[in-house]
Amino acid sequence: MHHKVIIEPFKIKTVEPIYMTTEKERTEFLQKAHYNPFLLHSDQVLIDLLTDSGTSAMSSRQWSAMMSGDESYAGAKSWLKFEKVVKDLTGYPHILPTHQGRAAERILYGYLGGKGKVFLSNTHFDTTRANIEFSGATAIDCPIEEAHHPSMDYPFKGNLDVVKLEALIKQHGSKNVSAVILTVTNNSGGGQPVSMENTKAISKVCKKYGVLFIIDACRVAENAYFIRHREKEYENRTYREIAQEMFALADGCVMSAKKDGLVNIGGFLALRDNEISDACTNMLIITEGFTTYGGLAGRDMEAIAVGLEEVFEEDYLKYRIRSTQYLGEKISQMGIPIMLPVGGHAVYVDSKALYPHIPVEQYPGQALVCELYLKGGIRCVEIGSVMFGKYDDKGKLIPALMELVRLAIPRRVYTQSHVDYVVEVFQEIIDTKKSVRGLRITHEPKFLRHFTAHFERLG
Repeated sequence: MHHKVIIEPFKIKTVEPIYMTTEKERTEFLQKAHYNPFLLHSDQVLIDLLTDSGTSAMSSRQWSAMMSGDESYAGAKSWLKFEKVVKDLTGYPHILPTHQGRAAERILYGYLGGKGKVFLSNTHFDTTRANIEFSGATAIDCPIEEAHHPSMDYPFKGNLDVVKLEALIKQHGSKNVSAVILTVTNNSGGGQPVSMENTKAISKVCKKYGVLFIIDACRVAENAYFIRHREKEYENRTYREIAQEMFALADGCVMSAKKDGLVNIGGFLALRDNEISDACTNMLIITEGFTTYGGLAGRDMEAIAVGLEEVFEEDYLKYRIRSTQYLGEKISQMGIPIMLPVGGHAVYVDSKALYPHIPVEQYPGQALVCELYLKGGIRCVEIGSVMFGKYDDKGKLIPALMELVRLAIPRRVYTQSHVDYVVEVFQEIIDTKKSVRGLRITHEPKFLRHFTAHFERLG
């Protein structure tokens, strides 16, 4: 018999208490945090959907692997285990361990970047863009047109516009294009998957112009799930084989293992090219650590080696994708406008459509983020004009293309009743939406302002 209910494919072995705050307490906490949930303390949060990065629950296999961590400075057994798993998955000869994904980005894009250089992507994520711009280079997004329409249902909304890509390479000159970065799944674009067909087309263009092709692989297993279920010719391939084929089309990858590595810290940079690898290895030793640990403890490498295997398991991926879809379907049925179809790791709410009375320069996404915390102690993140807005010469805001709010679901952490609670809170969001007001920024840094910016509510 085929059962409709998909149960969590695990039993709970250790629990962490949640402090049940009141709305009165949360009002005070949010004021003290300057209306920025990044500045809240974790024990002030009931359901934490701020990020799925480093917030996963590890398995008993991972915890036991950690006990055999070899903490030798050079040539540790844990490094050899980690290297073997990553090599087998990616097929790249040079594996550089880093403490997290953005360290791999800083090393690679810092080396490839610089003034006059250009990086092209389906959508650069916040840390990627920051590392590129910090080097003096320019980050240009070229998502497909469908990606700009949240309510449009399209199977591979994460795809990169190949026609635009070729035009931009010609416009800037292939020598000035440092790399094409394909983010799978496309996080800022709504956690949307990239098709294998699109990856092949990008690979072809990059080879034609001699441009480096890098995959940002932090959610490569979730992306493989969508390829298998939405691209007919892949329906009989394993998720791991699909990921391996995707890596084979590129010249290297950066990965934050804090997502599909199912761990709390760690990442890596993997490359084909000897010359680039040598330069990055020097930078790794200067800034992260020796080549066989790169900012990681041996026990962390052990946990990643196990996590990169567990993440491709059938039952795990089915549960993972379904539990995210469950939240998206429930709030969508209630009338909350969301990014369709629901992506792999998060549900994205279209706050511009939810709060049409709040102009973009008053940050409707940040308004929703604050409301979710006040009404239900739920912490999430704005992915709109706070995160990606820029200012013109006169100091006027150039808004982001979309005003999204991301509800990122940590892996193996929350049960269905936690998600049902989130759905209930969204009913309150609907009931009170007309009275919600926007915010203005009172303090902001130059890079990654959403992490530390201060806001105040407008009357």
